[in-house]
Amino acid sequence: MGLYRDITWNGLWKQNSGLVQLLGMCPLLAMSNSIVNAAGLGLATVFVMALSNYAVALLRSFIPYEIRIPVFILIIAALVTVVDFAMNAWLHQLYLVLGIFIPLIVTNCIVLARVEAFAAKNAAVAAALDGAMMGLGLTLVLVVLGAIRELVGQGTLLTGIEMIIPTAKPWQIMSADYPGFLVAILPPGAFFVLGLLIAGRNWLEARAARRANGKLRQAAAAAG
Repeated sequence: MGLYRDITWNGLWKQNSGLVQLLGMCPLLAMSNSIVNAAGLGLATVFVMALSNYAVALLRSFIPYEIRIPVFILIIAALVTVVDFAMNAWLHQLYLVLGIFIPLIVTNCIVLARVEAFAAKNAAVAAALDGAMMGLGLTLVLVVLGAIRELVGQGTLLTGIEMIIPTAKPWQIMSADYPGFLVAILPPGAFFVLGLLIAGRNWLEARAARRANGKLRQAAAAAG
């Protein structure tokens, strides 16, 4: 259980691919202009990462070391194809919006990185959890980015939700005459917001470290 807890914590916070490793920047910046787009692409990535990690962990003893990377990419590409066809069939409007970024999951460096760094060296269940948590950590960053950019840029939340739930409507948070802020929904806006999120995470980590050091000093003083 300790291993699984560490895997979860690493994926969601300690080694978050969007805030710490800074991997997968292309979809992070391009498709985080709304919550719906961000969540759609993020959950597709979670599915691919969890299953590709699981498959590689199961098959790693049968894959020659010299050709492991092409085989890993082939497994990832097969799973991305499944996701691509499934979204085209059941979430067609969202599929059209996400466009080329669904097939580009194959080339997302975080997917191959986790397959090579973790799945190829660990048990299948742990590998699947690692892929899911790394993907979910990226999804959370995507969703937070999407929420901030959509709110500041358009004054709404959940724009495009009707692509998933036909009867649902987006939330109009700002007043109807809100002019919007174009930079927020363009890629430069993603850079600014992502920088603020990284700064916020670093501040939280530094504050936690100061508190831990303070408690250690207090314990040392009491013991001395």
